[in-house]
Amino acid sequence: MLLDKNQLLKIAFSIIVGVIVYALGCTAFSNTQSELLGIIALLVILWTNEALPLGVVSLLPIVLFPAFGIISTKATTINYANPIIYLFLGGFLLAIAVEKSKLHMHIADKLLSLFPSTPRGMIFSLSITTGLLSSILSNTTTTLLLMPIALFLTKNKKLQMRFALAIAYGASIGGILTPIGTPPNLILLGIMQDNHMQLIPFFKWMMMVAPLSFVMLISVSLLLSVGVGDIVIQREIKSEKLNATQKRVLFLMIGLIVVLFVNAPIRPYWNGLGMSESAILLFFGILLFISPFKILDWDEDSKQIPFAIMFLFGAGFSIAKAFSSSGLADEIATYLLSMTSLSPIMLLFSVAILITFTTEITSNTALISIMLPVIYSVSSQAGIDTRLFMMVATLCASYAFMLPIATPPNAIAMSSGVVSVKDMMRYGIILNFLGIFFIVIIAEYFWKSFI
Repeated sequence: MLLDKNQLLKIAFSIIVGVIVYALGCTAFSNTQSELLGIIALLVILWTNEALPLGVVSLLPIVLFPAFGIISTKATTINYANPIIYLFLGGFLLAIAVEKSKLHMHIADKLLSLFPSTPRGMIFSLSITTGLLSSILSNTTTTLLLMPIALFLTKNKKLQMRFALAIAYGASIGGILTPIGTPPNLILLGIMQDNHMQLIPFFKWMMMVAPLSFVMLISVSLLLSVGVGDIVIQREIKSEKLNATQKRVLFLMIGLIVVLFVNAPIRPYWNGLGMSESAILLFFGILLFISPFKILDWDEDSKQIPFAIMFLFGAGFSIAKAFSSSGLADEIATYLLSMTSLSPIMLLFSVAILITFTTEITSNTALISIMLPVIYSVSSQAGIDTRLFMMVATLCASYAFMLPIATPPNAIAMSSGVVSVKDMMRYGIILNFLGIFFIVIIAEYFWKSFI
């Protein structure tokens, strides 16, 4: 069997980068902390250059962390069973049922029909439809499902580019609307749970980020609508009545929403049921395999469960645990504490700018796994609002619009063949700064009443 030379070169490059980062780390940190930095650099490069499958790279911390004496095997593997991972599993089982029943096509058709059949109307409808669907499906799944619809609406290359970007940006914007919409949200909840912080309930999260999602969706739609003209676009998506399977999926989703709403505390009027949201979502996912619902078949549909993404969550939680256990988070925090002399709002802007532009060139899941323990340590030592700063950082990790590698929706838009890097950067840099501005302003003047 011949070895893949290109793959070997990518792996060798990743190892060299890891060794260089380790050597540089030794100038400021302990040997164990420097080894951790080197391993993280290795993982990030392997995730980026795809020398190995995503799931394989995500399992490497189980081998590398104990081998280098950073944390034990038990302390590493327990992160791969974090309750937040099962929140994602339940949500993804529902997403598979929505896709299998084609319920998403019916929802998309209904939402698209609410807007005028003009380029501007279609841009608004695509971004808003994608944003809403991304709150219940993963933003990657939503983008993959709706991209063919966008390209089918017109043969005009200029409009196809804008439609593709409307879907990609809408998916990233809408992905933050619920805790299960995008991986960084779940990483945040996992790290909050590990640090014994009060979690943000499902509906409180939605109430907090709904204004942000709304203003960003409107901003994206207005920006992409500049100069598109008013030609009529013929939609050929036929609307049909819901079939029995779609009705069962819809019934389950409505039931889930009701249970989550009743479970959420609304103080001082209602303390909620106190049930685990991970258990609730997993239970509704399990119902999909049981009569009278029985929409999914394990042998057939379990193949669609993204176990690689679940391992990625485990790797993210393991990195966060290693950062805290090795003292690296506190060590980096001491270097950043000088920034705490800034006013709270300027510190928020600094964190938002740092995360937004850093995630353009690396995995947002990996970045947020690394940065949240540092932000937690800095804010704790400085006596500032920890949950507020962690929330800002998490949402900024999803609001990177400039480069294809920043988020999966961006990469999918690029792979459609109608979007160039130049197009994405031209619109993306404006949206990056709008996202930073809106996140910080809403955090400072709206979220404080919730957190």
